Amino acid sequence: MAYAIKEIFLTLQGEGAQAGRTAVFCRFAGCNLWSGREADRAAAQCRFCDTDFVGTDGPDGGRFADAASLAAAITSRWTGVTSGRRLVVFTGGEPLLQLDAPLVDAIHAQGFEIAVETNGTIAAPSGIDWLCVSPKAGAPLSQTRGQELKVVVPQPALSLDDLATLAFDNFFLQPMDGPDAAANTQWAIAHCLRDPRWRLSVQTHKVIGIC
Repeated sequence: MAYAIKEIFLTLQGEGAQAGRTAVFCRFAGCNLWSGREADRAAAQCRFCDTDFVGTDGPDGGRFADAASLAAAITSRWTGVTSGRRLVVFTGGEPLLQLDAPLVDAIHAQGFEIAVETNGTIAAPSGIDWLCVSPKAGAPLSQTRGQELKVVVPQPALSLDDLATLAFDNFFLQPMDGPDAAANTQWAIAHCLRDPRWRLSVQTHKVIGIC
């Protein structure tokens, strides 16, 4: 299978349970909830996305003919010590449109742990070490278990009580960015105080100014 990649870069994970951890981010092009084009946003199932996942023109992006060549490109971005735990975060767009068993095996062969950030509409392949699901109102939720459930709030059509019963190890509320970010942050804080099943996730990479 060929893979369409928007960008590959080394950074610190900015949010959720693994915030602060060094990781290679591999952003797949394409999503099943929005085309990524502003002209289509009003009709999209997810209207608040702030990520550019269109095309393959980002840093170290491109089309990779097979799992081995993409795994090699990801490995080349890891500039830290070779010992210890190496981490790649597959994101998008929607990474599960493309992530498959051969790529999982090729990345593991390079000594990486695999984290995935998905909207949960597609069942994940086996072998993923850290699965983070971020459900979107109005979209089907096929992936109902994993290591982390991270809900961007507020999304009034989502029942946080129902989501809190799913089989995840960690539950986060993340304030929606944009012009109402301050109010959304206060909303998330208030909900976490009322219901300690949830923890607050802050997008620290935006606070400190890294990608």
